[in-house]
Amino acid sequence: MRRRVFLTGAALAAAVAALAGWRDYDRVMDRARSALAAAGTPRMAPTRHGPAEYAEAGEGPPVLMLHGTGGGYDQGLLFARRLIADGFRVIAPSRFGYLGTGFPADPSPFVQAEALADLLDHLELARVPVIGGSAGALPALAMATGQPQHVSALVAAVPASFVPGRTPPPPPDAIAGWIIRRGLRSDVLIWGALRLSEDRLIATLLATDPALVHAAPPDEQARVRAILYGILPVSLKYRGLLNDAFWAGHPPDFPLAMITAPTLAISAEDDRFGTAEAARHIARTVPGAELMMLPDGGHIWAGHDAKVMARIAAFLRQV
Repeated sequence: MRRRVFLTGAALAAAVAALAGWRDYDRVMDRARSALAAAGTPRMAPTRHGPAEYAEAGEGPPVLMLHGTGGGYDQGLLFARRLIADGFRVIAPSRFGYLGTGFPADPSPFVQAEALADLLDHLELARVPVIGGSAGALPALAMATGQPQHVSALVAAVPASFVPGRTPPPPPDAIAGWIIRRGLRSDVLIWGALRLSEDRLIATLLATDPALVHAAPPDEQARVRAILYGILPVSLKYRGLLNDAFWAGHPPDFPLAMITAPTLAISAEDDRFGTAEAARHIARTVPGAELMMLPDGGHIWAGHDAKVMARIAAFLRQV
């Protein structure tokens, strides 16, 4: 009898825990969908590579903001929120494989640059500053080198770009490959990972020391969590994630010396993705380029957002 009571109690406890977990999953997914809706109303623009989704916010000089891995138009607007408040009109597309933008046969940075040029033509914008964050810096560099008539200034923030002499990472083994292929399609698995260990995902997905986030002001902690949870719904972003992972591991060696647009490269010394050297390479190679190197902050410049965005705003106003 005691054993039966114990087993019944254990089963009920497990059922309650599972129910609580699923309710938390529903709450997290509801917040993710609400965050998308709150970010802005997306529109579609025709391009030679299929319809492209984008959203806009703010009034003033236009700026094209290209999001990083795991993003979409929502991440672009989140990253640029201080620019919006500072008097810029931010245009934030969802890149190939993210949210409402399709995934063409060739999703390379070069083809992304062509689609982005078509987006600007659709908006009747001749030349605009282009900001590319993380993997979004690759199509930004492709635009500056292949579509220079559209780029009035370039900002490469924590760029996942080429570094001379850096060896490409080895391909994942069979188990890691399966996790990448399956895990990045599953909202449930990503939710579970977030629920079990936010700090570990901050360290891996955001390449940032979690201690820096914990020491940051509350508004910065909220920004980091918005970026982290913004990967959801990953089921609408996994093709873009896999594509970015490939190109960040095998970035093109763009002819940077040909870039004529004023250029600013930004990174942090402790970015665990190693973008500090990439930013230095851009600053050394692009004629007249500027470099902003933070001592810490990781891949998302935790604790330094106001400083970084003020520098970008000042740079855009002087070009």
